[in-house]
Amino acid sequence: MADMRFTPEYVKSCDMAQLQELAAALREKIISSVSKNGGHLASSLGAVELCIALHRVFDLKRDPVFFDVGHQAYAHKILTGREAAFEKLRHADGCSGFPNHDESEYDPAAAGHAGAAVSLALGRAAAKEQSNTPGVAISIVGDGSLTCGISFEALNSARACGKRLIVILNDNQMAISPNVGGLSRCLNRIISGARYNRFRLAVKQWLSHFSSYRTLKRMINRFEDLVKGIVLPPGILFQELGLRYLGPVNGNNLAELVPMLERISRIDGPVLLHVTTRKGCGCSFAEESPQVYHGVSGFEPETGKIPSGGGDNFSKALGRHLIKAAEQHPDIHVVSAAMLDGTGVGEFALKNPSRCHDVGIAEEHAVIFSAGLASGNMRPVCALYSTFLQRALDCIYCEVVLNRFPVIFAIDRAGAVEDGPTHHGIYDLGFLRQLPGFPIMNPANEDELGVMFDMAYNLSLPCALRYPRGAGARYPELSDFPVVYGKNPVIRQGTGDIVIWALGAEIDTALAVADMLPEKATVVLVRFIAPFDREIAVELAEKRHYTIENHCVKGGLFTTLCETLSSVPHGRITPFGWSENEVVGHGKVSELRQKYGLDVNSIAEKIMKNE
Repeated sequence: MADMRFTPEYVKSCDMAQLQELAAALREKIISSVSKNGGHLASSLGAVELCIALHRVFDLKRDPVFFDVGHQAYAHKILTGREAAFEKLRHADGCSGFPNHDESEYDPAAAGHAGAAVSLALGRAAAKEQSNTPGVAISIVGDGSLTCGISFEALNSARACGKRLIVILNDNQMAISPNVGGLSRCLNRIISGARYNRFRLAVKQWLSHFSSYRTLKRMINRFEDLVKGIVLPPGILFQELGLRYLGPVNGNNLAELVPMLERISRIDGPVLLHVTTRKGCGCSFAEESPQVYHGVSGFEPETGKIPSGGGDNFSKALGRHLIKAAEQHPDIHVVSAAMLDGTGVGEFALKNPSRCHDVGIAEEHAVIFSAGLASGNMRPVCALYSTFLQRALDCIYCEVVLNRFPVIFAIDRAGAVEDGPTHHGIYDLGFLRQLPGFPIMNPANEDELGVMFDMAYNLSLPCALRYPRGAGARYPELSDFPVVYGKNPVIRQGTGDIVIWALGAEIDTALAVADMLPEKATVVLVRFIAPFDREIAVELAEKRHYTIENHCVKGGLFTTLCETLSSVPHGRITPFGWSENEVVGHGKVSELRQKYGLDVNSIAEKIMKNE
């Protein structure tokens, strides 16, 4: 039965004590669902009061809120009619793990990549001003997102067209990993600056003794803004950009937060409110280890114990091999964009701190910085998720490929993932394959990843290692087929006219499908999609071809095979990959594979029907 407290109407009608009870109920709901389904725990727990306060003060249908990145939005989702769907968080028939425009009118845009919220809100604010539509546009920006240059590009435009813009800087001192860089240190000086906070408190206490304190309150606020503009460096920065800077205020204290938002709602012109929150607030284990509980696959709600991931995986293999390779090659450096642990290079960073560079949420900078390292005769490994690599396409081409700098791109999460369309890595081959002189290797398992890394190092070319989340293929005989540059081996020789082409780790799927077919099929492992092995393709050209890839059917293996065989007589080519005609939604990857016909049974059934 739906909890009637989880509505915007209730939030606006209840008193402060009831709001505190609501915050506790929301935390209980978030912990319960994430423990079963996985998701982003610590960041959403830290933003519970912020979501409540926004619904209290604003009408978020009229005054849309754009989340950046979206990890913080769980309480907002529950409060906007999605309580039942939240029970199946990140399942195909449940609630998305990120704001989703198709899911609710309270989500004005999808939000899965950092840096976009201020631009979106500024555009919406400008549209309101031009159309004389009531209300404001609000963006919630995690402090880690301020390291993303897009945020500053938007702030730079706020003076010109942000009259109805409110930017809330949610400062919890972390993105996924602890924040890095000068801006983070600057914000920390504000929230821990003893002299400023002591001075602020002393002035307020002195003025409170006067009988006219209520009248003086406006004067206090104005005086406080003036002091912050003089004493606090970010206050100067934001105010020079044209935003009125307010805060910092405790974002986990509704008694402080609600009055501040009410005050801001009456200000004419762009405003930046600096709130400080605690990641994992209200959940002891998430507060103690916010990095561990940023994104989890599940846990025991009473103790926080996370089930063992079990076994090896590609990310671990990369980190392990990097440590080994760095001992032999002192020129190896690692570059990451706030993803040290996610990409498996956290231990490398501990062992080689001067050779590991976490540049924050700044993928464009990560790529160009890697190019700069390579220009100085270093051998950078730029470790990024596939979906975030998309943000740096121009940088890969202009700064790396054109200069032939030997940057090795370790592309993690290449394929579908639970978090949905903002995080799927299923389009990267469509642009990377077009780059001249850019080898793309697709290891089938963790051992092949190590072999290909060494090969990439020795090539001294810009190149990519592309692999999905989790473990690689487990077919034991793969070691019988040594990795040879540019060659895609026949793993199983068939007796009929069916050829199954498998991209990297999909070799397990291909072999399982082949076992279900009435005739013995030829199975080819595609380790190299660029350069592609034309020789084996032409040799098998006149057979019937089926491609299996953890990528969109456009731009990847299917497209490559079609292009390769276009000049010779060949049999029909049928693809099995992610849809080219619709956005692939969120859900467990096994659910998505069944939905889109990419599980073993569906593929085998279709091949047999095509017979």
